Amino acid sequence: MKKIAVTAGKSIAAIAFWVAVWFIIAKIIDVELIVPTPFAVWRALCEIIVTEEFWISCAMSFLRVLFGIGISFIVGCGIAYLTWRSKILNSLLSPLLSIIKATPVASFIIIAWIWFDTSLLPIFIASLIVIPIITSNVLQGISSVDKDLKEVAKIYRFSVFKRLFRLYIPSIAPYFLAACRSSLGMAWKASVAAEMIVLSQNSIGKEIYNTKLYSMEAAPVFAWTIVVIILSIVIEKLLLLSLNAIGRAAKILPKGEKYAEN
Repeated sequence: MKKIAVTAGKSIAAIAFWVAVWFIIAKIIDVELIVPTPFAVWRALCEIIVTEEFWISCAMSFLRVLFGIGISFIVGCGIAYLTWRSKILNSLLSPLLSIIKATPVASFIIIAWIWFDTSLLPIFIASLIVIPIITSNVLQGISSVDKDLKEVAKIYRFSVFKRLFRLYIPSIAPYFLAACRSSLGMAWKASVAAEMIVLSQNSIGKEIYNTKLYSMEAAPVFAWTIVVIILSIVIEKLLLLSLNAIGRAAKILPKGEKYAEN
């Protein structure tokens, strides 16, 4: 409890410091249309959170990015396994994954807009951003499995299930979690950007666009940006909590340990 209190205190102090810096900058510029004060943004946030559209938009955007992340986990792990098993597939898919990493997100959004409905496009973009990261990390985890342990499993004729849960998943888990931590924020930002460009119905991206277009004020845009940041943190924390719980339930993770800090 003391450690939690100290960590929380440090976080609050850091946030308070940057809010104070923000307030000073806003006062120096003294133009609400350019840099609103924290109080103006707080008022705007209080106004939007009481509306039905706010909760619907947040829920739909949240579900889209979670669905996209779920797809990326399945596809990324599948590609990692196939490239590990086949050098030919590894040679064929590695350049494609490198191209996906290097291509700007906006380019993918515009191209995918031709193929997908506006409600499905953010899901596709979120999964596309995460797949290369999951693939490379899981492949690294599979390759890191101790050769001696694999020989022991072969000698004692471990079943496929036993090899998976006793040998491979414990080795892959740290790499997988590292991929999650580095990619979830990117997936969330890319998904919201896609919503903003294609104006997906019932989405945070569309609300940000409409706020900028019709209100001509910076405070509501700042307020929606804060919502995006908070939801990004919530997604990461929920996923890490879930994976830690699954690890303990499956007896992959020892009691009292975590794959990653929540």
